Amino acid sequence: RKRPGGRIGPLGFTGSTQNAKVLQIINVHKSDNLFRQLVTSSGLGRIVARLAGWKHGARLAQDQVWAKPPGSPPLTYHRDSPYFMFDPPDVVTVWIALDDMVDELGPLVYVKGSHRWGDGRVGSAGTFFQRDGGVSLLKSAAEREGIANFEEEVEFVSTSGLAAGGLSIHDGRTWHGSGGNCSDCKPRRGVGLHFVPAEVKFTEEAVKSKLWGRYLHNANDDEQNPSLPTAACDIELSEEDFPIVWRPSSCY
Repeated sequence: RKRPGGRIGPLGFTGSTQNAKVLQIINVHKSDNLFRQLVTSSGLGRIVARLAGWKHGARLAQDQVWAKPPGSPPLTYHRDSPYFMFDPPDVVTVWIALDDMVDELGPLVYVKGSHRWGDGRVGSAGTFFQRDGGVSLLKSAAEREGIANFEEEVEFVSTSGLAAGGLSIHDGRTWHGSGGNCSDCKPRRGVGLHFVPAEVKFTEEAVKSKLWGRYLHNANDDEQNPSLPTAACDIELSEEDFPIVWRPSSCY
């Protein structure tokens, strides 16, 4: 959108910091070939699979572009894994900075060691953007983990200082969030790539999911192949929608 004077402002920025909203774009790889080359990088897939110990390789489950314009609110602390209804349930997220990350912009912040916490709180948030700092769900999870003194026992690790083009990689069970963009003119943009093991299948819970259910319904509505199985775990994931980005040579 053009700002007064004809200049084009940052993605998602209306020219005002009042009631600014974060822009989320999902699965850009389906509409842009250059972006698809990035998200299906075999080198990146190999790193993910080896870090996670996935013997059969890595598959892209989803990509997301996050544009946090000036004045936009914090992103509540959450885990990525609960949103992905696959078996096995492992998720690894690669986050790529598109702007230099400084404290003012609200960089991604991790809770150290939280990938080892139990499932006392699922970790998905009904409201992603909260003006109160978005730590209420995290505090509840820490309490259920037996952490008595939140301020002293919970350690945060910020990606502040990460240059544009740099990346971080985290386990899908890691609690993380980010502050608001306190700048009056600078954008805070990033790309999130969510990977799962190459051999995953959908869980039965995915059938009722607004996000994942359509892939299952589309598969079972295929008139050219009426013998398709109806069980979610029997449906093969589409390479077009969920490309396998890397396999070890022994799997070919």
